[in-house]
Amino acid sequence: MKAALLQLTSGDDPAANIAATSARFDEAVGLGAGFILTPEVTNCLSTSRTRQKEVLTREADDETLAALRTKARDAQVWCLIGSVALKTDDPDGRFANRSFLISPDGAIAARYDKIHMFDVQVSESEVYRESDGYRPGDTAVTTETPFGTVGLTVCYDIRFPNLYRTLARNGAEILTVPSAFSAVTGAAHWETLLRARAIETGSYVLAPAQTGTHPATRGKQRQTYGHSLAIGPWGDILADAGEAPGVICVDLNRKDVEEARRRIPSLRQANRFDDPE
Repeated sequence: MKAALLQLTSGDDPAANIAATSARFDEAVGLGAGFILTPEVTNCLSTSRTRQKEVLTREADDETLAALRTKARDAQVWCLIGSVALKTDDPDGRFANRSFLISPDGAIAARYDKIHMFDVQVSESEVYRESDGYRPGDTAVTTETPFGTVGLTVCYDIRFPNLYRTLARNGAEILTVPSAFSAVTGAAHWETLLRARAIETGSYVLAPAQTGTHPATRGKQRQTYGHSLAIGPWGDILADAGEAPGVICVDLNRKDVEEARRRIPSLRQANRFDDPE
């Protein structure tokens, strides 16, 4: 299976984002990809809760989800919509950061709500409180496909290795990490974290990312790191998208997962132990 990772610079206008994503999607189809992956918050990347309330919808009405389901069906390809920001029925009004795996008939094969919220203070001037606007999910998700079992995660999840070991122990051979990674933390940690998760689990790690300075009609413009990466089960970098929007492709072979796990069977060797007293 040839997988294509789309690297985007999504802004806070969902219609404009659909057009840009569709163009990259068509490029990936032209390259022969059968599995196309988009980054986190493909539909709307915004720091303004006011703007989000104006343009976000519930799942049934989201135009990005609908458009990419149609494109997957028309092209007869699998598609991971890295995530879309969605309104929910939660009493506190918080959104969901939801990833979707779409099958070649356009059906939703799996949904995953981001579990770990990006609540950090990177510096004196760079503070994030994702949980103020988004409510976390609570369920890990794997889905079988003809080219391997996929384990779904999103962005900040990458810092929680137990999630990835749990997914791999439940059959995941391909781990998806769509992201909108901070430029500061990306430069310091992005590659190391992705390679570590691949090495620890003997899995492919596919991480399509947002990149650059994101257009904003309201609120502060965000900057993201880019460098969408495809990592092999041995921890080797198979493709790096750099900093510009574009498409990178990689061939997936589940025999490489079998071989990596045969050579280093750490998933089967973890022993139980007690916490320090």
